[in-house]
Amino acid sequence: MARNKHPEETVNLILEAATRLFMEKGYEHTSIQDIINHLGGLSKGAIYHHFKSKDDILVAVTNKTTEESNKMLADIRDRTDLTGKEKLRTIFKESVNRTDMDDLFIVAPDLGNNPRLLFSIFRDTVENVAPEYILPIIEQGISDGSIRTEYPAELAELVVLVANIWTNPMIFHSTIEEYYRRLMVFRQMMRGIGLDIVDDELVERMRNLASLYQETKNK
Repeated sequence: MARNKHPEETVNLILEAATRLFMEKGYEHTSIQDIINHLGGLSKGAIYHHFKSKDDILVAVTNKTTEESNKMLADIRDRTDLTGKEKLRTIFKESVNRTDMDDLFIVAPDLGNNPRLLFSIFRDTVENVAPEYILPIIEQGISDGSIRTEYPAELAELVVLVANIWTNPMIFHSTIEEYYRRLMVFRQMMRGIGLDIVDDELVERMRNLASLYQETKNK
């Protein structure tokens, strides 16, 4: 059945199965054969026709999961009714309030046990998200007076690295109280450079997501 599908449908089948297995078992403990077993008769040769290795599948999985997030970032970046500072605040709020966030945190992998996936996220953060989406917003903020910095590129990297890595409960095995303190430091840091973009509502939402993740992993 799978062999009769169009190539793009076959690729989607592979990525859906791989995503589920990476999250359930971890990247290191998922084999190509595991993926094949979840594809309803698709052969190993068919997989290697589309992907050279399991690493290539991981890259494709990561790219697919970031597409929706990047579209949201681009939409906010290109708005003309907000200042640069307001855009950053909007990005943070919309990122944690996406409709699929609860489901994501329930099935999310322990990134500390998935180094390749963690590095892929790190690289995308530094090489794509910071320069393509956050930097233009900061540069706009400098122009409209809502953001003050002499180092816009470095600030863009700092903001997304702290948000995506340092305060990510999927990476550090912190208690909820330890995670909360990280959020408080993040908020203080942002305020210290004139970016009051992390409010109580955002902190509470992030804390709830972290609790949901931990509760799921402890079952």
